[in-house]
Formats: sequence, structure tokens, C-alpha cells
Amino acid sequence: MRRSSGFLYALPMAVIVAVLFVVPLGLMAWMSLNDWPLLGASAPNGVANYDALGEPLFTSAIIFSLKYTLVATVLVTLMAFGLALLAQRPGPLVAVFRTVFFLPAAVGLASASLLFYGMFHQDSSPLNVVAALFGADGLDWLGDGEHALFSTALLITWKFAGYYMIIIMAGLQSINPLLYEAATLEGATRWQMMRRITLPLLRPTMALVLVLLVTSSLLAFDQFFILTGGRHGTATVVIGIYREAFTSQDLGRAAAISVGVLAVLYVINGAQVRFLRGSTTDRSAA
Repeated sequence: MRRSSGFLYALPMAVIVAVLFVVPLGLMAWMSLNDWPLLGASAPNGVANYDALGEPLFTSAIIFSLKYTLVATVLVTLMAFGLALLAQRPGPLVAVFRTVFFLPAAVGLASASLLFYGMFHQDSSPLNVVAALFGADGLDWLGDGEHALFSTALLITWKFAGYYMIIIMAGLQSINPLLYEAATLEGATRWQMMRRITLPLLRPTMALVLVLLVTSSLLAFDQFFILTGGRHGTATVVIGIYREAFTSQDLGRAAAISVGVLAVLYVINGAQVRFLRGSTTDRSAA
């Protein structure tokens, strides 16, 4: 009776996962093995669609997505960790600071991208007014891949640093304060406590942050589509999938690229989860 009731409780979620994840995943895998135009009948073509994974356009999109993932992940993680340390300190205005730091996360990504587009646009950029004071006149913040990459990473850092700050703060609050008191009595410095207590015990939380950041960065679409339209060498993998599906009208090739991206995410996230599991095991053993 208990087993059957547990099954009934889990059934609604199992149906939702099957309908919204398993079935679309199976359809995507099937589409990748067919010549599947946007309009018209499909026909099997084996693994021919997977040739798209070796084309120069896809390779350049992968390289750009990996570079953006590295830059955005480092910037957001460092900013979120710094904000969490600041917001963790007791003080009369700490609640106000936490709210201010988190507010950008409440702004939609499309709205934030349009806001930064106005700020980065060469003809009306207020940043260029400031840069002109230092002798750098007429900077094109979105004119090439390198500038657009760092400009977009700045947007993502502004928007999501406060969100990940909350997650890191939860990890910091889970650390027993008696450990810091004991370390203080032993004469440990702040840096020693950070290196020997905070960072090791924060590994599971940081692993979660990295999984979320790496996944969202590799699947970046909105910010680059709005800021650059995928031009000037800023086409991410998802923009490439979008173009294959709705510009070239080839859903089969788009599905094949999606399967390749899914495999890359599986490997990367699997390594991160292994890191999380290993750190948790180390803590349990200790």
C-alpha cells in the first residue's frame, strides 16, 4: 500500500518529465537522423546531418561559445563571491545591500539586453562620453567578436551576480561558526581561514554555481541575438541552431547540432557533478 501510494505521488511529475523532456528528446534524436525540412515531408538520411558538426561555422561557434563561457563564468563567480562576502558581514544596512545586489536578477534578460544595447551603441553610448575624457574616442563596444564578448559578459555579470550571490550566501551560512572561532583562537589569519575553512567547505555550493553558469553560458542566445544579431563573429552555438532551423529551414541539421551540444553539456556537467560528489564524500569521511 505504501509503495503504491508513493508511486501515485510521483506519477504527476513523471508524466510532466516524460511529456516535456523525454518525448522531445526522443523526437530530436529521430529528427537528427532524417532530412527534415521546415516545410515538407521528411526522409531518412542516416547520420548525414551530423556532418554539420565538422563545418567551419559550427567550429567557430563552439570556440566562441567556449571563450564566452570561460569569461562569463569567471567574472560572475568572482563578483558573486565578493558580493556574498560583503552581504554576509553584519551591519545596519546589510538587508538594503542584499536587496540592491539582487535587484538586477529581477530584470528580464531581453529587457536587460536592450538596456545595455542602448548603453553600448556607438552613436549614443554614454560610456563613450566617459571614455572620451581619457582620450579613447568613439569606441565600438559591439563592433567585433572580442569587444562584444566582453561587453556581453559585463551585461551577464551585472544581471546574474546578485542571483548567484544568494546561492553562495546559503553555502556560507551552512558553515559552522565554531570553526572560525577555533581558528581565531589558534591565531589563524583571515586568508588562512578563507583557504583552509571557507573554500573547502564551500566546494559543493561552488560546484552547483559552476554547473548552472556553464550550462547557461554555453546555451547563450538572447543577449547575443539582441546585442549583435550573431554578426561580427559572435554567433553562439544556439544562434547557429536557430539559423539552421529557421533560416536554412533544415530541422534535421539543427537537431543534429543540438544532439552534439547535449553531448558536450553531458560531459562537462558530469565532470562537475563528479567534483561535487567527491567533495561531499570527503566531507562525510572527515
